[in-house]
Amino acid sequence: MSDGHDGHPHHEGMDASDGLSYYGRRAQAIEALLVEKGLCTSEEVQSAMDNVESRSPADGARVIARAWADPGFKARLLADPGSALTELGYTLPDTTPHLAVVENTEQVHHMVVCTLCSCYPRTLLGRPPDWYKSFAYRSRAVVDPRGVMREFGLELDESVEVRVLDST
Repeated sequence: MSDGHDGHPHHEGMDASDGLSYYGRRAQAIEALLVEKGLCTSEEVQSAMDNVESRSPADGARVIARAWADPGFKARLLADPGSALTELGYTLPDTTPHLAVVENTEQVHHMVVCTLCSCYPRTLLGRPPDWYKSFAYRSRAVVDPRGVMREFGLELDESVEVRVLDST
């Protein structure tokens, strides 16, 4: 039985068979507007997307390992992350939000969370994991950081101060 809505003109353009989600279609529309306004080219958008897709947490691990092994690099990384990352071949686009690096010590351990959305250094680490973007994680990290870290296998001594930093 027909619902009486087939073939109406207002259904044109509503076909979601392109496989894109709502956000995928929205991203395409925004890209089209940016290109139309001359703010960037499709090639620049694709290049930025390819760069993010080529990154992973292994890139961050490489930076941290270098900081552990090279005190001079560590000092430069803490003072000027962008310049230090350039030494390892990473170039952060001018549009990258401010990147700060903090050091965990035997007395202080930092936990970074974005409480509003899911700010994440994509140009260095790639796409954030789903759990990082979840409301549950973002909420709990602020009120129970030790509990959240414990779930990830990190048990800190009670004498260690935990500082939760909001990356928003």
